[in-house]
Amino acid sequence: MARVSAERSGTGGGLLGWLIGWCFRLAFWLVLAFALALALYRFVPVPSTLMLGRWLTLRPVERDWVPLERISPNLIRAVIASEDQRFCRHRGVDWIELNAVMADDDGPSRGASTLTMQTAKNVFLWPGRSYLRKGLEIPIAMALDLAWGKPRVVEVYLNVAEWGEGLFGAEAAAQRYFRKSAARLTAAEAARLAGALPNPRLRNPARPSRALQSAAGRVQRRMGQLGPLGDCALPG
Repeated sequence: MARVSAERSGTGGGLLGWLIGWCFRLAFWLVLAFALALALYRFVPVPSTLMLGRWLTLRPVERDWVPLERISPNLIRAVIASEDQRFCRHRGVDWIELNAVMADDDGPSRGASTLTMQTAKNVFLWPGRSYLRKGLEIPIAMALDLAWGKPRVVEVYLNVAEWGEGLFGAEAAAQRYFRKSAARLTAAEAARLAGALPNPRLRNPARPSRALQSAAGRVQRRMGQLGPLGDCALPG
């Protein structure tokens, strides 16, 4: 009887050891894959997880990748003013805003996502709101800020941001809504595009609702208040 119990105990221990080892191996390969993607995505056009999902389900994707030099500085400053006014000061995570949000009863359901964290979500994670995803966003965003720098983060963000059903990136959005390239966007047009980002499928920058007009007005005022704090992502 004692021998049988020992054998069962050994079998259970072996199974637990195998499971722990498998988890460590999986974690190692995931970290390695992320590191490789981080290095590769520093130089090549980047898809978002939403785009990949649409391709896998055979739904159309409209996106024309353009380098940062071919995106109007107005749009660069507009998204910083709208989404992350301390973008040029933090290192991927705005700890001041994050601490305030985590102390709120609403938790991660509002605010605190920097442009870098949104880029991390769009490129490496899934849509939706949860503590798990927010927890993963933080180290990924810090890695992006370190490995890519501010201009590349904004370049990727502006090329994967969703601006309508199946519509991704600044160039495709500028062509659809304003019949011009992203390089030629005015400050008012850029403010409309930035104002549409919280609800890209419901807000049409070409025919702005009263809510979008109000949001665009706020973005333009913030653009004027940014000063040099909006210049860290401009192409050199």
